[in-house]
Amino acid sequence: MDGSVRVLSTLALRGAVARLAASYRAVSGVRIDADFAPTLALLDRLRKGEPADLVILTREGLDTMIAAGHVAAGSAVDLARSYVGLAVKAGAAHPDIATGAALRATLLGARAVAYSRLGASGILFAQLIERLGIAEVINARAVIIPSGFTAEKLVTGEANLAVQQISELKQIGGIEVVGPIPLDLQTPAVFSAGRMTAAQRADAAADLLRYLSSAAVAPVLRETGLEP
Repeated sequence: MDGSVRVLSTLALRGAVARLAASYRAVSGVRIDADFAPTLALLDRLRKGEPADLVILTREGLDTMIAAGHVAAGSAVDLARSYVGLAVKAGAAHPDIATGAALRATLLGARAVAYSRLGASGILFAQLIERLGIAEVINARAVIIPSGFTAEKLVTGEANLAVQQISELKQIGGIEVVGPIPLDLQTPAVFSAGRMTAAQRADAAADLLRYLSSAAVAPVLRETGLEP
């Protein structure tokens, strides 16, 4: 088998797919041609007809594509879970985020919090600060990015706290992940993959799906901040 397989993937899997691409090509002869964006942005692109062989989205996003007939229902497989966490610049003190009260105090004490407008983590965070009654205060000095990696704002000094999926935070150098937001305040995102019904390389997509859901890739998922 040769050529490439076109993958559209959520940002949360970028680190894992990048790590796995070389080993997959070595065993299969197939190159992974991947493009990464937040799930909501990918859904918009897919609805507009952007071609792909395989997609990796949140489970909810994948179910939407299955219902619309864009993804083959029988091909869907859950790959990993991810939690939303907080990060600081490398070398900075790690604040207390062990409880809801501690997290609230930490957020109120932050100079600026970076979070994403489009990503699942940003949506969760926006809802969380509303529930904690601190949305107005936090948003007055927040750095809200349309998409991409919030931890980049730690490196530039624009923010001193960044919120995102832990797997996304870990893709930026020069930062340290403090830990997850208290688990009772969040529901983990489940990231799932499926073959596009209009895939040009359906067999290659099926082979890649089997590889990504195999036990062999579990260590890489864990190293990049995901739970297989």
